[in-house]
Amino acid sequence: MKSKFTFLLIGSLIAIVTMALLSANISERKTEKVELNKTPEISGTDQYKNDEWQKYYPRQYSSWMKTKESGDILDLLKEYPQLPIIWAGYGFAKDYNAPRGHYYAIQSNTNTLRTGAPVDGKTGPMPTACWTCKSPDVIRMIERDGELEYFTGKWAKYGSEIKNSIGCANCHNNETAELRVSVPHLNRGLIAAGLPTFEESTHQVKRSLVCAACHSEYYFKKNKWTDADGKEKLAKVVTFPWKYGLNSEGMEKYYDEVGHTDFVNKISKTPILKTQHPGYEMHLTGIHGQKGVACADCHMPYTQEGSVKYSDHQLQNPLNTMDRSCMNCHRESEAKLKGIVKQKYVRKTQLHIITMDNLAKAHLETAKAMEVGATDEELKAVRQDIRTGQWKWDYAVASHGAFFHAPEEVLRNLSVANEYAMQARIKLVGVLAKHGVMDYAAPDFDDKAASQKLAGLDFDKMVEAKLEFKRTLEKEWNKTAVSNKTWNQDAFKGTDNETAYSKTVNGEYIRK
Repeated sequence: MKSKFTFLLIGSLIAIVTMALLSANISERKTEKVELNKTPEISGTDQYKNDEWQKYYPRQYSSWMKTKESGDILDLLKEYPQLPIIWAGYGFAKDYNAPRGHYYAIQSNTNTLRTGAPVDGKTGPMPTACWTCKSPDVIRMIERDGELEYFTGKWAKYGSEIKNSIGCANCHNNETAELRVSVPHLNRGLIAAGLPTFEESTHQVKRSLVCAACHSEYYFKKNKWTDADGKEKLAKVVTFPWKYGLNSEGMEKYYDEVGHTDFVNKISKTPILKTQHPGYEMHLTGIHGQKGVACADCHMPYTQEGSVKYSDHQLQNPLNTMDRSCMNCHRESEAKLKGIVKQKYVRKTQLHIITMDNLAKAHLETAKAMEVGATDEELKAVRQDIRTGQWKWDYAVASHGAFFHAPEEVLRNLSVANEYAMQARIKLVGVLAKHGVMDYAAPDFDDKAASQKLAGLDFDKMVEAKLEFKRTLEKEWNKTAVSNKTWNQDAFKGTDNETAYSKTVNGEYIRK
């Protein structure tokens, strides 16, 4: 009887302790939820500093900080030496690396040779628009100066103002944390395409549109305007060419209609359209986009920690998080899915390289035709073929992950691009023969140095100028931003250790 009483007592105590722990756990979770649901108090310039959001969204911020792990620098001009020839006369022939994590957006933009080596706020090759997709500070500049003033002037104009890398305020309202569109050109593009605006869209669609604000094809539309003092100015406004649809044909039609050319190839004198990164448009044509899968579903999968479910802001390759990104929908094994993705990549790369080779040779063969006396009229059809072929090639590969987002559309565009490149080369055989050249072979472009030389670039000179900029003007920008309390330099330690052409030694940049 006594042992039975002891057994019941012990059992009761265990039950009481278990209930107490469960109650405490539930209470703790409720308290945690209350804290997480508090309206954030982030205002003024603090809202544009990512680290200020940490106190309200520690998990999201911590995962965003992991974008620092995607820091490798892959020199794509070295990987694909056809590129300097294809882009001769344009900034991408100088420097072009594979994308890094959002943590590095400002520094990658500052370090690239494409933004040049300005000596003050009025010099350098690039316009202010080149900051647009790099920082939440852009929102602050548009609110402070007005959209047209923001888009007026040189890139260096905002060097001390735009310092916080892509982050919270780019996609979230600072008072409610709800998704928002932070740049006015997105809605203008959607309206031009006959699509619902961001505000009219469903939450699921918004989870892609916040990405589309940057991961889309665009150009800088010239807009003459007069400021409050009566001074005439020229703004170069980021614009989406979606009037005739979100595909390569529709955008090319738009560009032809408005007479737009991004640059004239220095070798062949061909007016070229430089694709940016139509990731959103390509995504819409693929099976995931057609099924309503949002960018965030794969690149920002939900993560569960205790009672809290949140989006992973590391924004990485979904193959790194397959258990959360892929396996919720797919029933194949992870190994099988990875094999399918690899197959898509190999197919794309094979056609990608073939097309680049033919485009590069078409540019060089056109230059030879010019050298032996071919007229612009004789080369008109050739240059049109090169323009269309290069546009479709670039459109297919510029968003990098398109081979997975929309593999059929990528292969279609690459196939058509290669056909145009081949047609240009066939026409060139006739033009060259007409001028007495029967057996011309384009010069070798088997490495980056050879290609940049053919493109008329002095790489060493560009690097030395850039390093001088980093030793002088950039340091002034950093001091001003810290002094104005618009940037917490400590939050971005380690972003500026290395580039494709230099590295730091004792805090100073030197050539590799």
